[in-house]
Amino acid sequence: MAGGTDWFKESFRGEYDRANAAVGRFNLALFGKTGVGKSTLVNAIFGEEVARTGIGAPVTKGSHLYLDKIGFLGLVDTQGLEVGKDNKEILSELDKAMREMRRLPLSEQLHVAWYCVRGMDRRFEDSEAAFIRRLVEIGLPVVLVLTQVPVRDGEYHPDAVELARIIETQRLPLAGGRPFLTNAREDPFSGAEAHGLQDVLDATFRVAPEGVQAALVAAQKIDHDRKAQEAQRLIATAAASAGAAAASPIPFSDAAMLVPIQLGMMAKIAQIYSVTFDRAALMAIASTTAATTAGRATFTGLLKMVPGAGTLAGGLVGAGVASTFTYAMGQAWVVVCQRAATGSFGGLGRALDSDAVKEAFTEEFKRRLHIRRGDRQSV
Repeated sequence: MAGGTDWFKESFRGEYDRANAAVGRFNLALFGKTGVGKSTLVNAIFGEEVARTGIGAPVTKGSHLYLDKIGFLGLVDTQGLEVGKDNKEILSELDKAMREMRRLPLSEQLHVAWYCVRGMDRRFEDSEAAFIRRLVEIGLPVVLVLTQVPVRDGEYHPDAVELARIIETQRLPLAGGRPFLTNAREDPFSGAEAHGLQDVLDATFRVAPEGVQAALVAAQKIDHDRKAQEAQRLIATAAASAGAAAASPIPFSDAAMLVPIQLGMMAKIAQIYSVTFDRAALMAIASTTAATTAGRATFTGLLKMVPGAGTLAGGLVGAGVASTFTYAMGQAWVVVCQRAATGSFGGLGRALDSDAVKEAFTEEFKRRLHIRRGDRQSV
């Protein structure tokens, strides 16, 4: 048993590493004056403590631009230079970095810039407008974010609205065509609500290169619909591949051709929900054990629904059932990963509750098999 588990874990590691490399990294440049709330904004969208206080690696030799790599997210910020005082030097270094990065793979390039202005500062300087125009000329799409904007009864603070209007008169080449009014963090004491984060993320998705969209989906923590949509796309692809393989329908028994398809699907979905390898591997072992048990219990019933089972048409049975099982496994695995992301099976630093994983997986797996069986009967 131990040998089988070791083999499974190594196979899963290979698929997990391949999925990690395929997703790549989304790199975001952060600009704005000191104290405007850049780190708070980033943490709100990409997860607590993503915007570190430490210094990453310089993007080029001797540069004041530093890249921090956190999973599928790269953050570029200035160290030792301040926007508003050192614009010329920052832009010169950024221009050099952008030219050098164009020779690198897409995941090593800069993709989008967020320029942050405190919403209640009541002024937007000409130098800031010039800085943003230059960022766009260099090749960086810019999302302009007004931070710390109070809202009451659904109304933005008038000062922030006026500042947004003033900025719009500049006709800057902004992603989304306008500033986005936000408040990144809820304040229970004052009653201030968090707002505007989804708008910022949507604008970022619209201008991010297609090749890093998957990394952005995986890195962000607020748009659960996008994660679910990407997971559904992966499930549909894997189910189609399993059907085409026309392999044995019982998951992880003698279906050698199905194993890499199903493991690859599970590894990619785990990446979307930022489940670490060690945790994902333990979850996958528990889930596939449950799938094998539940699969054997329902296989006979599935065969009876297909005319010609056991005859020359048997190859069609294998293809159809392989697709059905892979689809059900994918849907159940999504539920497991979603719950794991919220700490349902034991929080960070705690042992995984494998029994709870099996229970959650089995319940959804059987439900999805039942739905697909109904689909078959209605055809």
